[in-house]
Amino acid sequence: MTPSRLTAGSPFPSLDWPAVGGGHVNPAKGDGWRLLVVYRGKHCPLCKKYLATLNEMLGDFKAANLDVSVLSADGLEKARTESEECGWNFPVGYDLTVEQAKQLGLYVSSPRSPQETDQPFAEPGVFVINPRGQVQIVDVSNAPFARPDLRALLDGIRFVIEKDYPVRGTA
Repeated sequence: MTPSRLTAGSPFPSLDWPAVGGGHVNPAKGDGWRLLVVYRGKHCPLCKKYLATLNEMLGDFKAANLDVSVLSADGLEKARTESEECGWNFPVGYDLTVEQAKQLGLYVSSPRSPQETDQPFAEPGVFVINPRGQVQIVDVSNAPFARPDLRALLDGIRFVIEKDYPVRGTA
């Protein structure tokens, strides 16, 4: 069954997740532009590579006035271990539930084996939320191999901000 889509231009749902090191990840709350990257979890080497690139580009995203956070279904220990091992400098949310993933329109997969992970997890998703709290850009994948190029995404967000480009794909 395909998840319901979170449509462009709709309010980002008021969901809240605990963050490694304290605090919360709540993309619906905030004043400026926000980027939320949902990753599969500690078990995914492609996620680690993607988030390493995001971490390297964090200064560029901040210079464009974007608050960046990431989120997975992993529990605190896995999320903390991954964040510390990788040296991530953005908030890392954890405990994304299957229900919440579906609310965001994400695909959910079951582990292929206990060695992969111990629970269902969300496949990748990228959400850009504008200052009005609306989903400006949404990219959802059903596999770890298809994700937006972060440089192209950043360039696109800069264009949207500079030109006051409207939300597209609302129908």
